[in-house]
Amino acid sequence: MSLRISTAPHVHHPMTTQGLMRNVIISLLPTAAAGVYIFGLQALLTLCVAVASCVLAEFVWQKIARQPVRVGDLSAAVTGLILGLTLPSTSPWWMVMIGSFFAIFIVKQLFGGLGDNFLNPALAARAVLLASWPVHMTHYVAPTYFAQGVDAVSTATPLVNLNGLSTMDMFLGRMAGSIGEVCKAAILLGLLFLLVTGTIRWRVPIVLIGSVFVWTWILQGSLDAALTAILTGGVLFGAVFMATDYVTSPITSFAQVVYAFLAGLIIVLIRLYGSYPEGVTYGILLMNIVSPLLDRFLPQKIYGYQKKEAKQA
Repeated sequence: MSLRISTAPHVHHPMTTQGLMRNVIISLLPTAAAGVYIFGLQALLTLCVAVASCVLAEFVWQKIARQPVRVGDLSAAVTGLILGLTLPSTSPWWMVMIGSFFAIFIVKQLFGGLGDNFLNPALAARAVLLASWPVHMTHYVAPTYFAQGVDAVSTATPLVNLNGLSTMDMFLGRMAGSIGEVCKAAILLGLLFLLVTGTIRWRVPIVLIGSVFVWTWILQGSLDAALTAILTGGVLFGAVFMATDYVTSPITSFAQVVYAFLAGLIIVLIRLYGSYPEGVTYGILLMNIVSPLLDRFLPQKIYGYQKKEAKQA
């Protein structure tokens, strides 16, 4: 008989990795459905290729490395679905596959697999694709009528072509953008599901969104600009589905608040003063790197902790 020793406290929870991932997939379904509804079958194809490629990549890696095959935990499927939703519907299939294999092979498995990666795999893959094929990654098809089809007009980035868009247009997704970022109503529905089921806590998404809003208001001096900032680009999608990743976000409550607040600040600074008009990918990735330091230097009271006075007494 062997004993496995780990740090206390020893708490068991009925929720499994597969259960958590299933909840994330369910929360992503409204966003995926809205993206397909707005952009058509091309968006569905992109999502299918991304999910299938990530699952295949994980299966191949675990077979080659002679590890137990654990694609059934659904983590690879979640990575693929999130990656696909961050891409334009016009993304070529080969680029989607390259991104999927990079996310699983390089970012996830080379660092030890689920729980050991220090960057969000889907976000890191998106960053690599954006640096490698910027033309494909910024080729956004704009809907002409809501739910009645799309035209062939594309824009360099949806953040620099907002003329004529109302707040309701941006909220419902009547605009150019990546498959999963345009319909804010669907994203908020997913957020509600994640909060109600206890899959995530409110701190990271709410603080990040609030940080982007407040910093944009301060630096641009306009409430309209602040509202537009959170209704365009990937702020809501990133705050709900990527910044909340268990592995790459802080553990302690205060560290989560600082993490989200600084991510929002970085996003705004990149948007307003950088050469690239969207900063969600890099803002969250930078804070992924800082996340362990926040947990180390901003710890909460440890279970069983005694004050110095009590020890001396």
